Amino acid sequence: MINKLWYLSQIKLFDKVSPEDMEEINKGTHHAKIRRNTIIQSPEMVRDGLYFVKEGALRLYIVNSEGKQFTVGILGKGSTFGEIDSFSLGTHGVYIETMEDTLLCSIGREQFEKFISTRPHIMKRVMRILSDQLQEKNSMLEKMALGTVKEKLLFLLLNLSEEFGVLKDNFHRIDLPLTHQEIGNMIGATRESVTSTINELVKEGLIRTGRKSISIHRELAKEQLFD
Repeated sequence: MINKLWYLSQIKLFDKVSPEDMEEINKGTHHAKIRRNTIIQSPEMVRDGLYFVKEGALRLYIVNSEGKQFTVGILGKGSTFGEIDSFSLGTHGVYIETMEDTLLCSIGREQFEKFISTRPHIMKRVMRILSDQLQEKNSMLEKMALGTVKEKLLFLLLNLSEEFGVLKDNFHRIDLPLTHQEIGNMIGATRESVTSTINELVKEGLIRTGRKSISIHRELAKEQLFD
C-alpha cells in the first residue's frame, strides 16, 4: 500500500512543504475510497475541514428550478475543496459527485487551522488556490448559463482537457469515460443535442471520438470559442 505521506506530497497545496511539516499534517488525516456516481455533498450539507482529491474526479454542480443540472467545476487529482472558519474554497451550496472511483484525503478544521497558524506561507498558497478556483467556477457558470450547446460543450471539453488531457497528435484525449447523457447533465442539455453537437464538432475537425473517449484540438477550439 502506498503510504499517506506519498499521497499528501502529490497535493498541490503541499507541493513545497518540508518533510517535517508533512509528517505533522499527516497525523490527523483520514482517507476514504468512494465509488463512481456517488453524491458526497448536497447544498444543505456543510463539510467541515479540507478535502483533497488523491485519485479520481469530482463534479460540482447546481440544479435550477426546472431540475436541470449545471456544472460549475471539475476537480481532478491534487485539487482541494472544503470549508473552515477562516476561508471557504468555494464549494458551499453545491452538489459534489464522483465522476469515477475516487480516493479522498480529509483534514479536520482545528488541525489545519493550528497547522497554518505558524506557517503563513501555506496560508498564502491557500488563498491563491481559493482565488483560482473561484475564478474558474464563475467563468464556467457564466459560460454554461449563457452559451449555446456548442459553446457549452467546447468550454467543458477545454476545461476537462486541462485537468485530464493526454496529448497525442495535437489532440488532447480526455482520460475520463463520459457518456453523452453524462455530458448533457454537465451542461444542461439533452443527450440528443449533445450527440448532434459532437457529430458537428467531429466534422469540423475540432474533436475526435472513440469508445467512451473524446479528444479535443485545444488551439482550434479556443479560436472558435473566444475569437
